[in-house]
Amino acid sequence: MARRTTTPPPEDFEERIVDIDVSSEMRTSFLEYAYSVIYQRALPDARDGLKPVQRRILYSMNEMGLRPDRGHVKSSRVVGDVMGKLHPHGDTAIYDALVRLSQPFSMRLPLIDGHGNFGSLDDMPAAMRYTEARLAQAAMLMTESIHEDTVDFKPNYDGQETEPTVLPSAFPNLLVNGTTGIAVGMATNMAPHNLGEVIAAARHLIKKPDATLDELMRYIPGPDLPTGGSISGLDGIRDAYESGRGTFRMRARCSIEQITPRRRGIVVTELPYNVGPERVVTKIKELVTSKKLQGIADLKDLTDRHKGLRLVIEIKNGFVPEAVLEELYRLTPMEETFGINNVALVDGEPRTLGLRELLHVYVDHRLEVVRRRSEFRRRKREERLHLVDGLIIALLNIDEVIQVIRTSDDSAAARARLMDIFDLSEVQATYILDTPLRRLTRFDKLELDREKQQLTDEIAELTEILSSDVRLRQVVSGELAEVAKKYATPRRTILLEASGVTRSATVTLEVADDPCLVLMSSTGLLARTSDASPLAGDGDRNAHDVLVSVVRTTARAEVGVVTSHGRAIRVSVLDLPILPPSANPPSLSGGHPVSEYVTLQPDEKVVGLGSLDPAGLGLALGTSSGVVKRVVPDYPVNRDDFEVITLKDGDSVVGAVELESEEHDLVFITSDAQLLRYPASSVRPQGRPAGGMAGIRLDGATSVVFFGIVDPTRPAQVVTVAGSSTALPGTQVGGGKVSDYAEFPPKGRATGGVRAQRFLKGEDVLLLAWAGPAPAKAVSSTGKPIPLPEEISRRDGSGLRLTHTIGAVGGSLGAGGSDTPAASGGGEEPPLF
Repeated sequence: MARRTTTPPPEDFEERIVDIDVSSEMRTSFLEYAYSVIYQRALPDARDGLKPVQRRILYSMNEMGLRPDRGHVKSSRVVGDVMGKLHPHGDTAIYDALVRLSQPFSMRLPLIDGHGNFGSLDDMPAAMRYTEARLAQAAMLMTESIHEDTVDFKPNYDGQETEPTVLPSAFPNLLVNGTTGIAVGMATNMAPHNLGEVIAAARHLIKKPDATLDELMRYIPGPDLPTGGSISGLDGIRDAYESGRGTFRMRARCSIEQITPRRRGIVVTELPYNVGPERVVTKIKELVTSKKLQGIADLKDLTDRHKGLRLVIEIKNGFVPEAVLEELYRLTPMEETFGINNVALVDGEPRTLGLRELLHVYVDHRLEVVRRRSEFRRRKREERLHLVDGLIIALLNIDEVIQVIRTSDDSAAARARLMDIFDLSEVQATYILDTPLRRLTRFDKLELDREKQQLTDEIAELTEILSSDVRLRQVVSGELAEVAKKYATPRRTILLEASGVTRSATVTLEVADDPCLVLMSSTGLLARTSDASPLAGDGDRNAHDVLVSVVRTTARAEVGVVTSHGRAIRVSVLDLPILPPSANPPSLSGGHPVSEYVTLQPDEKVVGLGSLDPAGLGLALGTSSGVVKRVVPDYPVNRDDFEVITLKDGDSVVGAVELESEEHDLVFITSDAQLLRYPASSVRPQGRPAGGMAGIRLDGATSVVFFGIVDPTRPAQVVTVAGSSTALPGTQVGGGKVSDYAEFPPKGRATGGVRAQRFLKGEDVLLLAWAGPAPAKAVSSTGKPIPLPEEISRRDGSGLRLTHTIGAVGGSLGAGGSDTPAASGGGEEPPLF
């Protein structure tokens, strides 16, 4: 084990211990640290809107020649050059600043053209060794004319290089791109704005330096965020423009669309500034899992590089999408608050600035840049003009000049003799001696004269700019106008005075169980209305096909689709599309095919709808063999489809309607043109398995072609179309007849009825029959209107020749009329019925 020894200090060692006050040392050190963070790291300069690291990146890339017309280089090369020469604070800070300068979702006008993965609102960028960069076209405006003595330079951190204290900045970068930073004891948070609007306000301030805030806000109404969205609360924006501090609310831009045939959804295409889709998705999932947010069935993030942001939020049936959207605004980052804090360095001092002060600082800076640039350019042109004058003198006296040079002992003597003989300056004499003889020709004399005239004109123009403040302001304003013309883009953010109607926390998100109507058309379209208002009976009835069935129900109920096989299939009313409330008469062009809701067998057809309401009177059914049945409304709640009648072999349901009153008539019309009507009260309700009872007496091979319900207290009509039983379906038009329903006397159940149409030669069967509220309307199988003949007084008269084949007939629905279904047939059967 080694023994530890202590070496005594040398005899001449003098111990130096300095007593200091700890609080004073801490105060001094902290102030130095705070000063460094405020002035060298966190706060931007109000003139060019850049923090030191951003300014150093742009300046270094400009010096490296990484211009837009050159190729990209590795970002690590840029970071290394900036860190080694100008910014010794670590590569992480430099690369983070470079990445932000290239992100279009962070900068309203990106200053760096990045190549590779520079990140997104949710993801980090790739490492600097994997990405490449060069200056964007807009960055050239920031460094333009920097070597024309437009700005001051200072030594870098080690005194071996120089760097600009500010960039010339040909556009108001601080307002256009905004910034954010946290210093010691202060912070800054500035919103981006539209380039065209900011330049318009700056030009107005140049022209009118005493312009008021209201005048400037006519040009800059509010921020214009890179990610779009909307801003509400303009009072906060005005506060920020006036005092430098204020808040406003940002909202995502959404639209409510039909996502699937059965469901609507919210499509989000723009989010608030600095909010990424992953953050929104995570928050929504968290709220749905904790049951703090209801009504969301599915959430998909369809965002990509080509189509941009697209979040699809599918809403459950029974919930109001508008109400769910308000809850999303309230509970998720789809609505965020932005606090403006306009803190920037002015003459090396951090200050809180309003809009007018920010524009004034920039305009003063730009006026100074153009003034210094003009002085530099005039000085350079005056120097060149001095040399041109010397060359012209030499050309005019070329022989003497050559003789002087040849007879001189050395160049110094030649210079002195030229200065003496031709009254030249030392600079002119030296330039003449350095000029090759091949340039001293007659052609060069003409070129020099033109150059002298051009230099004289440019000097005069620059002198005019420097001697006139009005002319200087015109130049600055014109240059800003050119920048706006080239780089300005349309506004992305919508400004709203207020957020609109704010829903309370107790608002019901679910769709109210309000009364409505479920409609089914002759072409097989299903839809519902927003309320139970009567359907229009007048007006332009040619706007849509006829309605096969209309059921009064409620929005959260279910209806049964009754088929020819005696089945009832449940369909949720909420799954059906809503007709526009302005449709008068209702148009089912926005409806969905019934085949999207039910699956039918090859020989099965839909014959009507029922409400499935246990408190109602139930369904009334009629079959092709003349059976009638009223179904007791005791429907199973745990089955999607069930039988409502037991049919005999070869029999099928012809019509199914919801009974509203036992005083209404049940109507049968047979293929041999017999019509029978009797009150619904004469039919006893039966359970679902029952097979019904005799409804009409049929002779021979006769069958029922129509069954329905008619309100005998209101005007009604009977439409019949006769033809030949031997003709192919769809090949004959037939003879049509329209009769007054009151002409047909009521009779008892299971009797034979009365004749509805007399057959002519070649007619032996009814192709189509219908009875319902007047006036009747006929359409083809595709829903196009077809004219019917005028009503005749004789119930047993013959029909008139029709012009087109009728596919279906319907009547006037609403105004208290019976919801009698349409009849289809005429040899041209609709595709679904």
